[in-house]
Amino acid sequence: MNDRSMILGGAQTDFARNWSREGKGLVEVLAEVVPAALDATGVDRDELARLRDAGRLGVFVGNFNGQQYCHQGHAGALLSEVDDVFVGVPGARYEAACASGSVALEAASTKLRCDDLDLAIVVGVEIMRTVSPREIGDYLATCSYYEHEGKGVDFLFPRMFGELADHVIERADVPESRVIDALDTIARLNHASAKRNPLAQARHFDLEGESFARREAEFGPHLGGRTRFRDCSQITDGGAVLLLAREDYARGHGARTARPQARLEGWGHREAPLRFETKLEASRRGEGLLPWTRRTIADAYARAGVGPGQIDVIELHDCFTISEYVQLSAFGLCEPGQEYQVIEDGTIAADGACPVNPSGGLLAAGHPVGASGVRMALDLYRQVTDQAGDAQVPDARRGAMLNIGGSFTTNVAFVIGRAEA
Repeated sequence: MNDRSMILGGAQTDFARNWSREGKGLVEVLAEVVPAALDATGVDRDELARLRDAGRLGVFVGNFNGQQYCHQGHAGALLSEVDDVFVGVPGARYEAACASGSVALEAASTKLRCDDLDLAIVVGVEIMRTVSPREIGDYLATCSYYEHEGKGVDFLFPRMFGELADHVIERADVPESRVIDALDTIARLNHASAKRNPLAQARHFDLEGESFARREAEFGPHLGGRTRFRDCSQITDGGAVLLLAREDYARGHGARTARPQARLEGWGHREAPLRFETKLEASRRGEGLLPWTRRTIADAYARAGVGPGQIDVIELHDCFTISEYVQLSAFGLCEPGQEYQVIEDGTIAADGACPVNPSGGLLAAGHPVGASGVRMALDLYRQVTDQAGDAQVPDARRGAMLNIGGSFTTNVAFVIGRAEA
């Protein structure tokens, strides 16, 4: 059995695009991003057909809610509408709320490690801007325990993460203003990083501009608690694709194509209680804030055989600024309760000791829910293979990521490292 799977590369769409406004759906997204990923990795149609006929090719699609947003389920079969080379290839859709892309990636890696496949095509895709903001919020609320938490509540998750900010501030040993300033810094850092990412949704946003102020005035009063518009990721359409391979297949492919590769070194996946209040109750009992998240990252580090000091760059799930804040200690950048320090001292800045979300993160790069985990892994692949362009972290050899579903219910982490020649 192979201990590790290899990342050959991939592609993503421009997350600033509004596909429904263009009159396009899920198949059209896939028809652009899948060929782009194949071209980027040097895998041609003849090779796909050879692997398909040998039973060594698989398709893994991360998609949260195609049924409601697009009236389309059965996403694991959609690639057959992109190219008939995928007819006969086993495929399935994987769903874990906002971590849908990462559970698809985890499933693909497992199949490769078990020697069931040589090559896996991992797709994350979501089109969300098909309905009104309130309907979008209601559909997103199905990531919670809907009957008990989300039903009839406008903009549930901004309210929940506002409660998380309240909880953090109540337990902090510093003035409230210091935590609030840290959250504001996260927003500014990630939006600044997005300007260096040509595919980021918010690359043209101006946090101090009139347009942003109008959006703050329109939505801010409805978000609840301490959550402001600048604290929230945006509603996004888009797709991302990664190609994973068994190590021996990747070695041969690399010799033929001379394309850079990365290694999926470690992984972790844990589920927390579904209800948000249950998580907060555990913290109040002294079990620590989000212990399941911390264990997930620790699992990934342990499997990779590394510690926090060996991580050069992090992509984490900043659906809200507070979600980034609480993850900083989970990654081992600081002790719990000291997150504000690594924000204030510049550790997580683009030129810091361990840059966080140099892509712009979900907050500013965009958050097409089912695609986010795949996009995060793709950006780490680009970082460790020195292909991140203006967002490149110098000499990044190893990165870590965390993708969450719901209110930190599903937690999936990966460590991705440079493949040595």
